[in-house]
Amino acid sequence: MAIVVRIPTPLQKFTKQQSAVEITGATIHDMLEELEGHFPGLRAQLCDERGAIRKFVNLYRNNEDIRFLAGEQTVLTDGDEVAIIPAVAGG
Repeated sequence: MAIVVRIPTPLQKFTKQQSAVEITGATIHDMLEELEGHFPGLRAQLCDERGAIRKFVNLYRNNEDIRFLAGEQTVLTDGDEVAIIPAVAGG
């Protein structure tokens, strides 16, 4: 099973400048674990000290916000695409 994870530019320093990586996790939680295994330090950018996804980090599975699905337990299947979208603020 291959899932493509889109990595935003500010986080590509953790993925050796890759804008997309493939993982095989069955859920978003598994995806986060696998990303950390391949790219140490990335999970700390996405999750807080309790392991929960940070409020300013948005994850989309096939253009659907996982907050409206099953959160970290959102199931991933072959061919899915997950986009990591950090919130942007400013004026």
